[in-house]
Amino acid sequence: MTDRPLFSPPLDPDYAPAALWNRAFRRRCAGDPDSQPLAITLVRPDGGISRFDTRTLPHVRKNIVLNERYVERLVKFLLWARGGCRIIVGGNAALADSLRLIYAPGGEREFDYEFLGGKVYGRAFSVESCVIEAVPAEREATVPLGRHLDGCRIGFDLGGSDRKCAAVIDGRCVFSEEVTWDPYFQSDPQYHYDGINDSLRRAAAHLPRVDAIGGSAAGVYVSNEVRAASLFRGVSPEDFEKRVRRMFFDLQREWGGVPFEVANDGEVTALAGSMSSGENGVLGLAMGTSVAAGYVTPDGAITPWLNELAFAPIDYRDDAPRDEWSGDRGCAVQYFCQQGVARLAPLAGLVFPKEMKFAEQLIEVQNHMAAGDERARRIYETIGVCFGYAVAHYADFYDMRELLTLGRVTSGPGGELILAKAREVLVREFPGLASRIRLRMPDEKDKRLGQAVAAASLPALR
Repeated sequence: MTDRPLFSPPLDPDYAPAALWNRAFRRRCAGDPDSQPLAITLVRPDGGISRFDTRTLPHVRKNIVLNERYVERLVKFLLWARGGCRIIVGGNAALADSLRLIYAPGGEREFDYEFLGGKVYGRAFSVESCVIEAVPAEREATVPLGRHLDGCRIGFDLGGSDRKCAAVIDGRCVFSEEVTWDPYFQSDPQYHYDGINDSLRRAAAHLPRVDAIGGSAAGVYVSNEVRAASLFRGVSPEDFEKRVRRMFFDLQREWGGVPFEVANDGEVTALAGSMSSGENGVLGLAMGTSVAAGYVTPDGAITPWLNELAFAPIDYRDDAPRDEWSGDRGCAVQYFCQQGVARLAPLAGLVFPKEMKFAEQLIEVQNHMAAGDERARRIYETIGVCFGYAVAHYADFYDMRELLTLGRVTSGPGGELILAKAREVLVREFPGLASRIRLRMPDEKDKRLGQAVAAASLPALR
């Protein structure tokens, strides 16, 4: 079904780019006079509605498998990009029935059904169908994000292998540092609380006073409440409810009730990019412990979307790498983060001890790259080719003028090679996008600590 790629990732030659598969499917629909309109809407409990209009082939014979493949992958991407726990499919009841079996207890997407329904939105997940004329219209709200630089502020960014913090006075960073930690499998919430508070104290020591605190972290945060986050995956459900869900409220109290805001690290990545370049329409992608994303609209605001692109599919081959957490295949977490580097390393001939953590493996690969090792170069070329095709896929869902990349995976010459290969893919395969979307990385200092500074701008002073 997919168009043959002009570029083959050196260590992943069977990669089937979602952008090419979808392009071929849509071209086939455009050439079939009996193709049918289809509308997919995702409804969030806050009343927001995202709508995506497309077309499918006549739902008969061999087309059924193609339609189901296209729509299921499309819905999966939309769920993790835009969010929602109620799906309304307009124009094809049979496809809605298929999705209802997949996104259900015991179904292929049981993880998504439970995670988005129970953990993120606290509502039952459902799939409905209707005639296309009855599909709800889109209703999206946008809100301003950050850009407050007055006063004495602390910004922090919580990653899976380190905590970053910055002290900022009237927009000028007077102190910044990174501290190594290992939060993923820590079962005691006090470990997380004490670690975050330690970073806040370190930054506060360089300020005459603390007027506001802003932070970013991987996961889903609603009004400073932790809804779901991989950083706390080792904490039991009981302790999560008692100690983690409102952890940032507890920290705010400890710091005298100053304005305190926490946002998804992807959103702050996009904010950092927008603030540094002066551009809007920015998709920020953090390639670190996982893949975090955030989006600043062309109007300079953010949406209530999830933007959890770690779980969004980019590779449509049947035997694509499987994510051990969600169980799905071909999702970005296996390609654009420390885990992706660790997956590719043995394919390149770089074999590390099994007990070596992903963060340590990434450092070793970066050392090999700095030394001119061709094996490491192939890892970054592979990531770059895959990323180029992924950018084209993201452009179907985000109106962007700039894609900003941050995170440890992009540090050093390897990061430069990733973007160079991605640009090459765009120019050859998607020239229209190449002329419209700028791929950019901040410099090394901003790349590693700019996120914490942008986070500091989140709260407005009272």
